[in-house]
Amino acid sequence: MSVVIVGGNECMTRQYKDLCSRYCCKAKVYPKMENGLKHIGTPDLLVLFTNTVSHKMIHCALRDTAAQTKVVRSHSSSMAALRQILEIHAT
Repeated sequence: MSVVIVGGNECMTRQYKDLCSRYCCKAKVYPKMENGLKHIGTPDLLVLFTNTVSHKMIHCALRDTAAQTKVVRSHSSSMAALRQILEIHAT
């Protein structure tokens, strides 16, 4: 399963990827807007951490993903919030 995380804390990027790998998911993390999020691709799950991301970045992420991508929004960008999302959607 492929996961794209938009937003979150930049210093926790490695921890987000490690947690996703424990759930057998390949993750891409975009904590800030770089090159218009061009390399999102077609993930199975798009996680939006809405507290730490701009409206423009959310619109770019939603525009660039495919229709079959499941989108989950979370106000908290903590590891516990990501773990709960992965428990629901990655198992």
